[in-house]
Amino acid sequence: MIPSAILEAALYVKDLDAAEAFYRDIIGLEPVGKVEGRHAFFRCGNGVLLLFNAEATKIPPAPDARLKVPPHGTVGEGHLCFAASADEITEWRKHLAAKNIAIESDFEWPQGGHSIYIRDPSGNSIEFAEPRIWGL
Repeated sequence: MIPSAILEAALYVKDLDAAEAFYRDIIGLEPVGKVEGRHAFFRCGNGVLLLFNAEATKIPPAPDARLKVPPHGTVGEGHLCFAASADEITEWRKHLAAKNIAIESDFEWPQGGHSIYIRDPSGNSIEFAEPRIWGL
């Protein structure tokens, strides 16, 4: 058995409202679910981006909970990369500049392909990259 795709990816955030606004208003993702103070979920292509209040996901579910999702989380800055063509990266540069979002790094990979990196409000490293950096 080999998984066919990554269905969801999670980032852990300090300020859920700020993160929700960032991914909705700056990145442009479509909200698909929310529990106030705990999480906000967004559609991204064929997958879902899960934003979790880092502290809330450490709490185990009640014994009688309908959804028995085990505690999870991480400490420190995470990373997520959005696929983007070279032309899209050019447009992202313009869009981010118009929104006063600093590009932390902007470079061409030795094997080919370009990446730009920014930070979300919780300090997570967010990348936009050509899929060819992974031979895709």
